[in-house]
Amino acid sequence: MRILLLIQKAQLRGAEMFASQLGNHLQQAGHTVWVVSLVPGTATLPFEGEIYCLNRTLKKRFADVAGWRKLAAYIEEIRPDVVQANASDTLKFAVFSKLLTGWKAPLVYRNANKASDFINSYPKLVFNRFLARRATHVISVSEICRQDFIKLYGIPERKTTMIPIGIERVAIPSAPPADLAHVFNGEARVLVNIASLVPEKNHEGLLRIARELLKQGEKVRVVVLGDGKLRPVLEESIRQMGLEGQVQLLGYRRDVPAILAHADAYVLPSLIEGLPGTILEAFYSRVPVIAYNVGGIGEVVQTDHTGWLVEKSNEAGFIVAVRQALHDATHTAAIREEAYQRVIRDFMNEHIAERFARVYTAVCKRIS
Repeated sequence: MRILLLIQKAQLRGAEMFASQLGNHLQQAGHTVWVVSLVPGTATLPFEGEIYCLNRTLKKRFADVAGWRKLAAYIEEIRPDVVQANASDTLKFAVFSKLLTGWKAPLVYRNANKASDFINSYPKLVFNRFLARRATHVISVSEICRQDFIKLYGIPERKTTMIPIGIERVAIPSAPPADLAHVFNGEARVLVNIASLVPEKNHEGLLRIARELLKQGEKVRVVVLGDGKLRPVLEESIRQMGLEGQVQLLGYRRDVPAILAHADAYVLPSLIEGLPGTILEAFYSRVPVIAYNVGGIGEVVQTDHTGWLVEKSNEAGFIVAVRQALHDATHTAAIREEAYQRVIRDFMNEHIAERFARVYTAVCKRIS
């Protein structure tokens, strides 16, 4: 099968990383895969092939006729059996390209979030419903996200599938990165958060949680991996809260496994999520997870089994959970092992890719 995976840009973000890994496994299974980005990016993604960039600008994303034609020309050149749009502006771009030029390949949309969390006006609902109904099929990252998409946009259930995100089999580094030796020096317990610095990831809440843990006598350091528009705001909040020595914003890193594997806990107080691959990576690294119950997180993080699931915005409950994870060694060890077995059984990318391929085949048969 010939598959085109459309991404926003070359950036170390969940949607782009997973698309790259998915492409690799599809290629290893004998399929031909192209990855195409809308706008230029500076990151080196793990896709084992060339990434073709359309070199568009987001300023024109609602009226980029030349860009829509350029995508159509590339589709005409490579003739994929299926086109998959992966988050951000990719569905909008693909839908308008297809409407304008009439290319025939089925359009699959990978829905990586609970869509209703992003709809804050009726015009936005109408516009996104228009786009969603023009996808041939929708693959949602969790069951709650799939049901939400169906209800929100009136999509027939037969045109939707749930396939979770997966992770790679990697060797667990035996030591943390050398430049972070001062963080992992044993003087404090290390809490890691991996998320873009955007409002829905709730880093302000994470700072409040860190401050309260310190007030309660916990020796903790918080390491945040990710970047984004809120970085200056968060840096100022760190200064105002007096957390300069306890919270570090490290930006995007390529050595995430080496950092995560040596954390004492993975903390994710996000207000909006789909199903973050970082949780599964923590499971794989046997790092205990504490997260808010948003999006599809509750489908994998189960209190007393695979982690600590805390109701959204309950900072006091989050703090209690962190303290239990850090101090109840026997309970935490059992949770770490159950989480590891769950991810090995259900969330490895080689098996996830097979499920995507089966959906592509079924979609192509349905429209033929």
